[in-house]
Amino acid sequence: MQRSAQVLGWTLLVLLALTVVVWVAVVEARTGGKLRVTFLDMGQGDAIFIESPSGAQMLIDGGKNRAVVRELGRVMPLFDRSIDVVLATHPDADHIGGLPDVLERYRVGMIVQSNVLDPEGVDAAAFDAAVAREEEEGGVQLVAERGQVIDLGGGVEFEILFPDRFLPQVETNLGSIVGRVTFDDTSFLLTGDSPDEIEKYLVLLDADGLRSNVLKAGHHGSRTSSSLSFVGFVSPEYGVFSRGCDNSYGHPHEEPVAVFLRLGVETFDTCEDGAVTFVSDGITVRKD
Repeated sequence: MQRSAQVLGWTLLVLLALTVVVWVAVVEARTGGKLRVTFLDMGQGDAIFIESPSGAQMLIDGGKNRAVVRELGRVMPLFDRSIDVVLATHPDADHIGGLPDVLERYRVGMIVQSNVLDPEGVDAAAFDAAVAREEEEGGVQLVAERGQVIDLGGGVEFEILFPDRFLPQVETNLGSIVGRVTFDDTSFLLTGDSPDEIEKYLVLLDADGLRSNVLKAGHHGSRTSSSLSFVGFVSPEYGVFSRGCDNSYGHPHEEPVAVFLRLGVETFDTCEDGAVTFVSDGITVRKD
């Protein structure tokens, strides 16, 4: 009887080890040891999916409705029902409207939020309720602050550059989280809906720390973001406009389009190109 139990125990350990080996092989085959960053096609909204070489996943924003779940199904394996980190840059509907559906469908390890408030926002209330439910199931909540670094494994880190202080009562775009994804010598700068006054402040804080291969055009290509000075300091190879076709705001405005053109930055547009994916091997970044 004792010998049978020992055999069973060893058999289970071998099966567990084989499962781990197979899972690691699946992750390595899917990522190829590279970082993948996809700007999902959310219409007039933001959602960015990041997968590190280790297989760790991060979702930044979730658009305005549950379309984000459909889009995630196109970049995540069918059997995958967990996301390591979900980050909401700020509580505007076109950034957090779809996140309650994400939190309902996926097991999320960490939820990161700006400290800016939208007490009258219906979408903000729904998101807060979904976050509370996720916390009850073991999810960790983090309020973003400059200097925090989220380790996504495989040499990939997400560094929070802004906000650097408590900003509960400001206009929501002013409190948008700005973060930089780094993988060895490559990086992606993601600014949410931050306006040009925040861009100027970031330059004053650390102009050298902004340089990145890819820059998401702030606020869907609004003229209030992506100033010539800021884009110049970032010095990206690529820019991305995340926006809906024929949107009522007229995004992208002529001014930021002209800035990227003047600086020789190749741009992509989720309206015209659909989901836009970049792949980094830690040395160079290419459009997939």
